[in-house]
Amino acid sequence: MATVIRLRREGTKDRPYYRVVVTDKRKRRDGRFIESLGTYDPMKEKDNATIDLERVDYWSSVGAKASETVASLIKKERKKAGAASEVAEG
Repeated sequence: MATVIRLRREGTKDRPYYRVVVTDKRKRRDGRFIESLGTYDPMKEKDNATIDLERVDYWSSVGAKASETVASLIKKERKKAGAASEVAEG
């Protein structure tokens, strides 16, 4: 089964809210998914995404590909997690 990590739209009209999910590539955007990995709220200014990076690493190791938008969100989360660990150490 070809799996992807992508956004699933939720929320209301003019108030989008997304879940970062792992799903079969052939399913619809808002259809059934395998696992929810986090959320993304584009209406917030700061800290608008929360993603479970351990599960992302697992699904990537199994062969799941992230969409462009999700890949950029993961990159930002890794940067934020790296900065948080530097503050904890120093």
